[in-house]
Amino acid sequence: MASPPDTSKTAKLERCNNYLRRVNSAKIISASSRLLFRASILATVALILLFTLHYPPLLLLSHYSANAAARSSHRSLLSSDVTYGGAAWEREVRSSATPRRPSGLTVLVTGAAGFVGTHCSLALKKRGDGVVGLDNFNSYYDPSLKRARQSLLSRHGVLVVDGDINDTPLLTKLLDVVPFSHVLHLAAQAGVRYAMRNPQSYVTSNVAGLVALLEVAAKHADPQPAIVWASSSSVYGLNTATPFSELHRTDRPASLYAATKKAGEAIAHTYNHIYGLSITGLRFFTVYGPWGRPDMAYFSFTNNILRGKPITLFRVQDGTAVQRDFTYIDDVVKGCLGALDTAERSTGSGGKKRGPAQLRVYNLGNTSPVPVAKMVGILEELLGKKAKKHVVTLPQNGDVPYTHANVSMAERDLGYRATTDLATGLKKFVRWYVEYYDRKSKKEASA
Repeated sequence: MASPPDTSKTAKLERCNNYLRRVNSAKIISASSRLLFRASILATVALILLFTLHYPPLLLLSHYSANAAARSSHRSLLSSDVTYGGAAWEREVRSSATPRRPSGLTVLVTGAAGFVGTHCSLALKKRGDGVVGLDNFNSYYDPSLKRARQSLLSRHGVLVVDGDINDTPLLTKLLDVVPFSHVLHLAAQAGVRYAMRNPQSYVTSNVAGLVALLEVAAKHADPQPAIVWASSSSVYGLNTATPFSELHRTDRPASLYAATKKAGEAIAHTYNHIYGLSITGLRFFTVYGPWGRPDMAYFSFTNNILRGKPITLFRVQDGTAVQRDFTYIDDVVKGCLGALDTAERSTGSGGKKRGPAQLRVYNLGNTSPVPVAKMVGILEELLGKKAKKHVVTLPQNGDVPYTHANVSMAERDLGYRATTDLATGLKKFVRWYVEYYDRKSKKEASA
């Protein structure tokens, strides 16, 4: 009779086999993991080598991404989609720059599709000067308004080149094609509050852009042009002495915009001293009028009042009203042309050839500060509609409580005198606003 199987030995054997199987599986998994890890490392290295060979260095990728939009909109003379350069383009530039009156000026206007730039270009062309414009048509505000201004200039024989003030090859090319007698430099990043969202744009436009222009004018242009450029009343910053005089201190800016304009005045002094450039700075005081900037209070208030939207009015902490020295565009244009007409020639070489170069700065204002609330009242009367007002204390966002220009120096040297009161100027603006946006809405409806 056979003896029964030893169940305890069988169980032990089974447990041993199971253990060996688990050990073997673990070894296989571990080996597979190590193999997979090594394969991943090899693949990563291969990808890095591939990107290194075929793409910009990885450390530069962020720079390329940040500037991709700029490269596409601010074209270079070396790009494949060149729309300027060549014989036909040069003929067009020369034609626009040719004066139509004896001893007429030949002026390069930067920011020509901007508010002040458009009006100055039209005024220069109207009196027979040669004018070529330059503008990058950025999207700080509605680019279609800038394109409409460009079309207006084109109808009056002014070419506006689509390019950026920081495009040194383009500036060099323009000054090669035409021996400009003057440059009216109005290109800039405008606005006070926008600096809190995009500070770098102010440095790029107002500081680097000015340096780029002065570099080409000083070191490449022959002859050197006389420079007239737009500074700002904002440079007076926290100054409390009124009316603001060119002799007052400007070392306490209240905004980054003001700081970049103050920096521009220091840069202008440097290029005048070292390179003999004739430079005139103009401190504008709250310019308004037809074809204006939508970010300005009078413009946005008009839009909101007509749409039934509330407007925000500021008051000073002590309860007093915020005041502005509103200056009508036609008066500012007269000041700009007066500065161009009285600008002396650049001397070159820091003035060693023909004596020191001219360096000037002037206020261009109306000399009659008006509470912003009064400006709103005039708009309400012109529009036939009451504004929904939201009154708040003036925040520390770069705005100053008041501006008031002393223009005695501009009167003496430029023959400047403001003649347009606020009610008259706003009436002209409202008439333009209604006509322009009525045409625009009809055009969009029929499209």
